[in-house]
Amino acid sequence: MSTFAEKWVKSSQPGLRERVREAIRPAGPLKPRLEQAIRQIQVQVAKLDATAAKLKERDQTIFNKIVNALQKHDTQHASIFANELAEVRKVSKMITQAKLALEQIVLRLNTVQELGDIVVTLTPAMGVIKSIKSGLVSVLPEAEGEIAEISSLLSSILVDAGQLGGYTLNFEAANEDAEKIMAEASTIAEQRMKEKFPELPTPVKSEGSVESL
Repeated sequence: MSTFAEKWVKSSQPGLRERVREAIRPAGPLKPRLEQAIRQIQVQVAKLDATAAKLKERDQTIFNKIVNALQKHDTQHASIFANELAEVRKVSKMITQAKLALEQIVLRLNTVQELGDIVVTLTPAMGVIKSIKSGLVSVLPEAEGEIAEISSLLSSILVDAGQLGGYTLNFEAANEDAEKIMAEASTIAEQRMKEKFPELPTPVKSEGSVESL
């Protein structure tokens, strides 16, 4: 494990092959790069938190419009607002799910102590990052580059850790783990949505516009 210890905390003296590889793709020690990835993911979590707060404010504004419309017996506008609210809540759930999944990844990365831990942890993490990116880009276009950078960093760490330890990456098992993380995040996000957002008035719900919420 001495080789791993050196690669984990500091760069070892590179041979010609290593110098060529580093010149093509500077890698550096694994631990600082892993810590950098954790910091970058935490930044994204904070941004998602801020976005979720803004969506909650928007939700309340639209909800109040629905109530006001119903008080005036204006079911047409109430239905329009309800459809708008349904979209806002779909985005809110997606943001919450992404935030929860990223927090799970951070927790796992913080427990990494050995070379095998890196491979086992990062392989499903890559799948989670990919799933999150595909959903967030449509809502937060500015997040695309940042998430791509995180993905690239984690990928390079995974490749180096796998090569250093001679591990074979089990992508099938990793994909199952990634799906479990996303499914768990989705379930918790659904529960939090029910706790944080009020139910729509019955006359609007009977329109069928927000039955999916």
